[in-house]
Amino acid sequence: QVQLVESGGGLVQAGGSLRLSCVASESILSINAMGWYRQAPGKQRELVALITSGSSTNYADSVKGRFTISRDNAKNTVYLQMNSLKPEDTAVYYCNVPIYVLHDRWGQGTQVTVSS
Repeated sequence: QVQLVESGGGLVQAGGSLRLSCVASESILSINAMGWYRQAPGKQRELVALITSGSSTNYADSVKGRFTISRDNAKNTVYLQMNSLKPEDTAVYYCNVPIYVLHDRWGQGTQVTVSS
């Protein structure tokens, strides 16, 4: 089974930027879709951005125009570039694939904290 490791989280001021990375243990060319999810304190986990093997993308309305999901197939890595960060973006961010989401299987995630 593919292993996914998130990194790149940290503390940033409102208006700042951060880039998250998700490294997969297998070629991401074999994975139909990968997504970034987040869960803020007291809120349900939500899909933030999705990228398919064909490189089509989808974003939650709350992050459109600010976040960009991309991938580097040679590095087996998916990125989430986050710009114009807001305090409400504070959450634990997770990288995942559809089959793992269906089985409620998640990694450790990476904490993003946006201060005002």
